[in-house]
Amino acid sequence: MGDVTVVRTERLLLTATGPRDAEALAPIMADPDGWWYEPESRHTSPERTRAWLERAAQRWDEGLSYWTIRLAETDEVIGVGGVQRHSGGGWNLSYRIGTAHQGNGYATEVTRAAIEAAHQVDPDAPVIAWVAAHNTPSRKVAERAGLTDQGERLDTNDNTMRHAYADRPLPAPTRAD
Repeated sequence: MGDVTVVRTERLLLTATGPRDAEALAPIMADPDGWWYEPESRHTSPERTRAWLERAAQRWDEGLSYWTIRLAETDEVIGVGGVQRHSGGGWNLSYRIGTAHQGNGYATEVTRAAIEAAHQVDPDAPVIAWVAAHNTPSRKVAERAGLTDQGERLDTNDNTMRHAYADRPLPAPTRAD
């Protein structure tokens, strides 16, 4: 794979995301139809998207972060996705495709590229997609990418219970008594 800041898949061009992509990504991040499963996470202002993209761009210093997803044939921005280092040490897999482009397999395509990039940068760290139990479309994407459901666990990024879909078995969660 080589340089992971720019990746070409069969139909997509994935480029290291940053604030320069805010104008194109703000409508996708603000679309309530794209956040039906977790409406409180929707970006309600372009400033929130820009700040989120600034944080994502800084994460490239850790070796890998999110990509802006473009259609390779047209250069149209259709979403954002990839992996970032999770607070627990693994790779946090994320994908957001604009609603007009959902259902075409783009999320699976970027997910597979992200898993490959994560294995290239740090193969010892697990890749985990944290998915809300009722988010069936996202669960199917994770499964098509070869991840398996490790059960509901605490996502320490925001202390929310979600299903952990991972590329390998995860240690049993610790419980406070």
